[in-house]
Amino acid sequence: MSEQELLIQLQKGDETAFKTLVETYQKRVFNTVLTIVQNSEEAEDISQEVFIEVYQSVGKFRGESKISTWLYRIATMKALEEIRKKKAKKRIAFFTNLFGEANEVLHEPVNFVHPGIIMEQQENACTLFKAISLLSNNQKVAFTLSNIEGLNYHEISEVMQISLSSVESLLFRAKSNLRKSLGNYYKNQYQ
Repeated sequence: MSEQELLIQLQKGDETAFKTLVETYQKRVFNTVLTIVQNSEEAEDISQEVFIEVYQSVGKFRGESKISTWLYRIATMKALEEIRKKKAKKRIAFFTNLFGEANEVLHEPVNFVHPGIIMEQQENACTLFKAISLLSNNQKVAFTLSNIEGLNYHEISEVMQISLSSVESLLFRAKSNLRKSLGNYYKNQYQ
């Protein structure tokens, strides 16, 4: 089934078409979200939210971009929204703790390990994902879409709704920041 045929069937409310969409894109959506939020349970929840939103809003989708671009856009927006919520909760928890009204501060996991990484590479992967988590949200999204999902600059530009030069700039800064973050790790690792 072509993408255009799939879209037509989705807009008609065809459940088989929706099942095909989910089966085709669920791993990619999950991996994109997982790399951004770095928590498997949250990534699963957000991925489900992505497909719920797609199901509910497919009638409004005009087909001006590919379905995959639309899915990545929704996935990255929802993942970034979750990060913003977590940061707000952390600030509230920090201030609450600072004034003695609560006993705990929410923490993001320090040692995130992507499930797709084999055992020998887990330490390196943990270090890489920790470094990725330090990037700005836009750098993190651009880097994830480019290096983990394999999208080209034009596709990233469509997903993020920014210019090609902005994509180039974000990726350049992300790689530069990762080199700085990881430079000391590898320097210490091999001395």
